[in-house]
Amino acid sequence: MNAYLDIVIRSVAVYLFMLIALRIFGKKELSQLNSADVILILLISNAVQNAMVGPNTTLSGGVVAALALFCINFLIKKIMSRSRFVKELVQEKPEILIHNGIIEFKTLSKLGITSDELQEAMREHGVEHYNEVKLAMMEIDGNISIISGNEAVKQTYHKRKIHKSLVQQG
Repeated sequence: MNAYLDIVIRSVAVYLFMLIALRIFGKKELSQLNSADVILILLISNAVQNAMVGPNTTLSGGVVAALALFCINFLIKKIMSRSRFVKELVQEKPEILIHNGIIEFKTLSKLGITSDELQEAMREHGVEHYNEVKLAMMEIDGNISIISGNEAVKQTYHKRKIHKSLVQQG
C-alpha cells in the first residue's frame, strides 16, 4: 500500500477513535481542564502519533497526517450540518441544570458537576441564589450559561476557565 495512503487511513482512524472517546467521556472534559487532564491530552497526542504516521517520521509524513486530520474534521462538520442523525450521534445536546430556581440534581450528577462548580458559575454571572436563576444550561461546548430572573443583572455567558489548576500552580 502507498505509504501516504497508509498515513491517511491511520490518521482518520485515530480521529474517529478520539471523537468517540470524547463523546463517551462527555463535554465537561473539554471545558475545564486540570493538570491531570492536560497531562492526559499530551500523553494521548504522543501515544497516537505513531499510530498515525507509523514508521514514517518525515516532514511530509507529518504534513500528510495533519492534512488528513483537517480534512476529516472538515468533512465531519459538513456532514453534521446536513444530517440531524449524525449531529446527534457526534454532538451532545445542551442540558438544563436549573429551571425556574429548581436544581436538576440528576443532570448535575450525570454530568459530574459539583454544587461548588455550579455556584461558581452563578457568581460569575452575578447571581447569588439558585432561586434567582431562570435557566442554567450546560452548553454543547461544555460551558455553563445562566439566565437570571432579575432584570437588573446583565445576562452573560460563562466561559469556563481552561487550565484553571495550571494558573493556580504557576
